[in-house]
Amino acid sequence: MTKPLLAITQGDPTGVGPETIVGAWMRPAMHELCRAVVVGNPTIVRRAAHLLQCKADVVEISSNDLPSVQSSPQFIACLPAGSDDILQAPPAKIDARGGQAAYDALVSAARLAIDRRVDGIVTAPLHKAALWQAGHRYPGHTELLAELCSVTDFAMMLYLGMRDDAGLGVVHVTLHMALADVFKNLSTEAVLAKAKLIDRTMHAIDRTKPRIGVCALNPHAGEEGLFGDEEQRIIAPAVELARQAGLQIEGPLPADTLMVRARNGEFDAVVAMYHDQGHIAIKLLGMHRAVNVTLGLPIVRTSVAHGTAFDLAWQGRAEWSSMLEAIRVAAKLCRK
Repeated sequence: MTKPLLAITQGDPTGVGPETIVGAWMRPAMHELCRAVVVGNPTIVRRAAHLLQCKADVVEISSNDLPSVQSSPQFIACLPAGSDDILQAPPAKIDARGGQAAYDALVSAARLAIDRRVDGIVTAPLHKAALWQAGHRYPGHTELLAELCSVTDFAMMLYLGMRDDAGLGVVHVTLHMALADVFKNLSTEAVLAKAKLIDRTMHAIDRTKPRIGVCALNPHAGEEGLFGDEEQRIIAPAVELARQAGLQIEGPLPADTLMVRARNGEFDAVVAMYHDQGHIAIKLLGMHRAVNVTLGLPIVRTSVAHGTAFDLAWQGRAEWSSMLEAIRVAAKLCRK
């Protein structure tokens, strides 16, 4: 099969994104997986290559060149996006120019994928405050991509390869919002929708019918209503509806022990009720191997599972393995 063509966005250039891309590009495994083009500012990519002592030439291309793009450690194909204003932005600082550059690269790459000119996109991290300073009021990549793709049924999943080319997926019913807002945004319909999304995606990635565990919201799964009744009113009915729809699903289960059981192979997928309930556990299991996958889009999109890491940016210390894993998962999804 022809290697899939992936568009890799530079993310916020003041953060670690460009370094993670170049770091992954220097590994032969990347070029065995896919063909790729970086979408962003070529000068930024050259700076990252120089910092990491990468000898690959950064070659500017146009969208007309995409069908002939090959992937090689000898050169980095870069499709320019955004303005050169970003070249004046200081590294490792929240700056509207960084937010605008990340936005421009993402929109360009997403449109290429929507138009089927690339097979999927992989995104380097953006900084949400910089995105807002640039005038783009989105909580993050996930919500912006959903709008670009005109979908309302979507979710973030963190995926971690675990054993025998199989992995663990964690989807989130609520995502980028204050913890105080989680309770009013939970519903039986939302829990059911996320369970169905992760069932389809995990089946596509690992080719098996996933065993899904659903997190409780409250400690001890509410302790029969003593610590809250969301389990009885909202979550349990969703689990029953999902079971009637043919899903292999169990819950609501106490989140602390559920993640241990999932780690041990009892579950292939977990439905978490809010951001940190899923993120903390999966990142403890494999921070630099975890991949962010957006569910419900008509395009393939994966990302690193970390942020812009200003404390490491532009020092040659950025960790590239999550970017390489995001590329691997994107290539796998494109083939499915």
